[in-house]
Amino acid sequence: MPDPIPDPFPEPAFVLVRPQMGENIGSAARGMWNFGLSRLRVVDPRDGWPNSRAVATASGAGRLLDTAGPYASTSDAVADATWVLATTARERDLTKPVLTPEEAMRQARVRAAQGQRTAVLFGPERTGLENDDIARASAIVSVPVNPDFPSLNLAQCVLLMAYEWRRAGDTTPPERVELAGTDWAPAIEVERLGDHWEERLDAAGFFFPPHKVASMKLNFRNFWSRMPLTRADVQLLHGALRQLVRRRDAGPPDSGS
Repeated sequence: MPDPIPDPFPEPAFVLVRPQMGENIGSAARGMWNFGLSRLRVVDPRDGWPNSRAVATASGAGRLLDTAGPYASTSDAVADATWVLATTARERDLTKPVLTPEEAMRQARVRAAQGQRTAVLFGPERTGLENDDIARASAIVSVPVNPDFPSLNLAQCVLLMAYEWRRAGDTTPPERVELAGTDWAPAIEVERLGDHWEERLDAAGFFFPPHKVASMKLNFRNFWSRMPLTRADVQLLHGALRQLVRRRDAGPPDSGS
């Protein structure tokens, strides 16, 4: 079966080996497409192919099913791969490297940059991959899950691997701030805000006793510079102080008597 889009930076093919439920196939397609993966391959699905339940569950990722197969055997599905990974939660009597999902997808990225193609095998829901499937793999991927409850749903496992592939090549900063239409306040604006508050607090007799005035003012300067203020924040604090001063200067409200 042809892949949907030829890619000079080849993404891994995710191979579902003898999947049982169409809903899991569709959910796997959705999870892959969430993270930009499109090379889904289906080997000998229990309920035949095409599968209406897979199509319904895939929703907007249905395009992945159009070129997913079916393949007659695991061997056929990985024929073009130079590096094959097998996902399994059980110990196997086979000598192979065992990688975490993070390390597996990191190495897959490195190999992809060299023009190599990776295939990742996922076993059927009830039993997982058989040793005959795993014997075709270069390495095993084992998710560090709760040892008392190690079994992952097929679609969950696919989603996890797709996420790690995306993360291995992602440059999104680990934290960002939504500025909501404003900008960070430059130092001069923060300094003027400090001047304004210092002036008003001085007039109100806040800085007392005299021998502590210098240190109190220094602490206030440090307070303003330490805060990550936006221009909107600065305007708000100027306005709040002006209103407080107006109310003070206007005196108590008229009782009407």
